[in-house]
Amino acid sequence: MEPSTLPDLSGDYVLVADAVAAYRREGHVTLRGLCAPGEIAPYAEAIRSAVRRLNSESRPLAERDTYGKAFLQTMNLWRDDAAVARFTLARRFAKVAAELMGVPAVRLYHDQALFKEAGGGHTPWHQDQFYWPLECKAVTMWMPLVDADTAMGTMSFASGSQVEGYMKALKISDESEQFFADFIHAKGYQVQPSGLLKAGDATFHDGWVLHAAGPNTSDRAREAMTIIYFEDGAKVITPDHPNRENDLKTWFPGLAPGDFAASDLNPVVYSR
Repeated sequence: MEPSTLPDLSGDYVLVADAVAAYRREGHVTLRGLCAPGEIAPYAEAIRSAVRRLNSESRPLAERDTYGKAFLQTMNLWRDDAAVARFTLARRFAKVAAELMGVPAVRLYHDQALFKEAGGGHTPWHQDQFYWPLECKAVTMWMPLVDADTAMGTMSFASGSQVEGYMKALKISDESEQFFADFIHAKGYQVQPSGLLKAGDATFHDGWVLHAAGPNTSDRAREAMTIIYFEDGAKVITPDHPNRENDLKTWFPGLAPGDFAASDLNPVVYSR
């Protein structure tokens, strides 16, 4: 697919004040029609094609652990596929991310396709920013490439839990599921499911908000594409656990703690 033939995603999405307020209060927001049907369809095919080519997981679901059953994860597709790069670097999405966070410019952390296979398992409760060697505003856009409902494993959020910040060094696992589920119950946070999302709708969630997804009990894959953004001007912090050490090497190559988080893998994708 020739990238130049794909829809232009540089135009603005009208982000209403209520959506910004909801994001800052709850730590997440759902935006309908961020991509129109005629826009998302060709990009969905490009992303599927890249996943087929780049994902190396071949084990049956029964042979994987909880993390492996949760989704097929394919990262940094934009570096390998020009068509996907046109999606990942889209000004429209990055501008929304900047406006939700209230910052003048954002950089790309990385993209990743998360395909929850038919029969795939749940995604345990977790905090994304646990993995990132950053202390700054950060947000993830999660966009389904197909119409997806709760039965397919769309997202749920513990609304307002982002105010807790960094709670515990827990990767996505059975342990994180138990610890954070107990915490949500103890603190009385309301769990808000995203429910039915059309292809091209999107959720945006803060790096610290607790979130999870159910299993895919349908007969087709829940195909979703995610893009992570962080505020321009952030600096790399000293990793406090192996997951952050790995992310520092992978997503900020050549950088050290104290450096501006601005490697070749982290271009500015929107500046006001």
